[in-house]
Amino acid sequence: MNRKTAILGLCAALAILLGYVESLIPLFPGVYGIKLGLSNLMIVFMLYLYGMKEAFLVSMIRVLVIGFLFGNLFSILFSLAGAVGSLAVMGLTIRIKGMGVIGVSLAGGVAHNMAQMAVAIFAVSSFYLVYYLPVLMISGVITGILIGIVSKEMIRRLGPLLLKEKRKKV
Repeated sequence: MNRKTAILGLCAALAILLGYVESLIPLFPGVYGIKLGLSNLMIVFMLYLYGMKEAFLVSMIRVLVIGFLFGNLFSILFSLAGAVGSLAVMGLTIRIKGMGVIGVSLAGGVAHNMAQMAVAIFAVSSFYLVYYLPVLMISGVITGILIGIVSKEMIRRLGPLLLKEKRKKV
């Protein structure tokens, strides 16, 4: 149990660090809302390494810490919507036979953007924001694939190391 707690803490800290680093990198200046989603590397990793509950915990810690340190209540609302929407869809798609890490991540990237678009439409009371949806969907697909590729490698290389539990003597 202590080992698992330490790994969860480490993954949460890495997700926060990656989120901060990403905030320093303007991906597409002039195009609002498009990011790589580097911190989602840790969420996908946790989803495959331990499961939904642990991935949700790391995701919520990441959203709240980054939001309180570097954002505001409005940014926390957007991040929560994206994180919950993304994780819910990834939790469902991971159960589909034949769906790999890249497909799960892609679905999460698109769901993240759709959830944030729903919050934006509600927040500004304007359905005209939906015209921005194709741009967000394309970016969700591209970033979802990229995060999926890196996550797949992380799972392959680090998963066996982190899941090694000390055998209890009986």
